[in-house]
Amino acid sequence: MTPILMLTARSEEIDKVVGLEMGADDYLTKPFSIRELIARVKAILRRTEINATNLLPDTVITYGSLAVYPLKRKVTLNEVKIDLTPKEFDLLYLFISNPGRSYSREALLSTIWGYEFQGYEHTVNSHINRLRAKIEDDVSHPKFILTSWGVGYRFTDEI
Repeated sequence: MTPILMLTARSEEIDKVVGLEMGADDYLTKPFSIRELIARVKAILRRTEINATNLLPDTVITYGSLAVYPLKRKVTLNEVKIDLTPKEFDLLYLFISNPGRSYSREALLSTIWGYEFQGYEHTVNSHINRLRAKIEDDVSHPKFILTSWGVGYRFTDEI
């Protein structure tokens, strides 16, 4: 699938809504900076890459009692379905697909939210805390999503 970024002078909310509903992946109005254009193109390409991995056969990714079904966007813990928001699932899928790799809050914002989200790093913390509350037995001693002090977060590689 080819990603679509609309570049236009039409800046009314209805124009943006119609453009996005017609299939655009993002909508950028004039005037814009080259830096913003490049950031949005990179974000679309990252999202496209993440979505492309979901087109793979639905192999189950498991770590201990935690199982992630990428194609179904389903998560089970001890064979019990866990309800996650789309962002929580995307975070967990990114982490479990790359065990041991640390991600900074900025990298998570860029990869999962798809754009520079400056000043809102606490959003990552909030999502991680909610995700931990759903999958960890003891949130004060997590075994799946670990804190990389001074960096950000990582998924364990020691199960």
